[in-house]
Amino acid sequence: MNRFERYLTLWVGLCIIAGIALGQLMPSVFGAISALEVARVNLPVAALIWLMIVPMLVKIDFAALKEVTQHWRGIGVTLFINWAVKPFSMALLGWLFVGWLFRPLLPADQIDSYIAGLILLAAAPCTAMVFVWSNLSNGEPHFTLSQVALNDLIMIVAFAPIVGLLLGLSAIIVPWETLFLSVALYIVVPVIAAQVIRRTVMVLRGEGGLRNLLARLQPLSLLALLATLVLLFGFQGQQIIAQPLVIAMLAVPILIQVYFNAGLAYVLNRFSGDRPIL
Repeated sequence: MNRFERYLTLWVGLCIIAGIALGQLMPSVFGAISALEVARVNLPVAALIWLMIVPMLVKIDFAALKEVTQHWRGIGVTLFINWAVKPFSMALLGWLFVGWLFRPLLPADQIDSYIAGLILLAAAPCTAMVFVWSNLSNGEPHFTLSQVALNDLIMIVAFAPIVGLLLGLSAIIVPWETLFLSVALYIVVPVIAAQVIRRTVMVLRGEGGLRNLLARLQPLSLLALLATLVLLFGFQGQQIIAQPLVIAMLAVPILIQVYFNAGLAYVLNRFSGDRPIL
């Protein structure tokens, strides 16, 4: 990593602060940007996410995808964590912290909604950020794409029943239009675009040209990540300022779950004998 990448945590924190501040200073501007959406998918954010993930996707050679089968244990660990651990551990943490420990400090009529929001968050695996962090850590792109694609396919089938079970509902309304559009925008379209770019550069300039392109795209990916954070926190800036204590309390189970899942995944991968491909 270069110096800018090493201090990414600092830049992320500053962009969060900047987003909240700008959201307060220019609410009409962020309101207008937030309104640019189709099926609840914000189009400016989608464009930034494309810029974030294309550098990783350009590295992918579909002829090499078959090699990913050698690492089925690692893929199995990811699927186990995402679908057998994350939603259920978040439900437990939500009920523990929001439903019990923090209950006296939270609005009584909102507690069930907060727990439901935490469960919904945990039951929807991240897509774009997986590509970004894998790219930063020099992760193997084919392994990353395979895991993301599998999780998205499982989400289409498993999201509704798992969330319905944890929320105690006999049926849950799934915004299928939003779900399918998100998969198309964040996976299908960027993969196709990246492959067109890759093949064009390989034909015209070869491997050296591809390496030069990736070196130029890397900073653009991080800038798009930081711009996305400014937008997202700008959209919610007024809510964060209005309820800082609520936001802080909701962050507690989320942080615990993140560290728990990461630690469990590391232990299981070590135990299974699989190693990340670097």
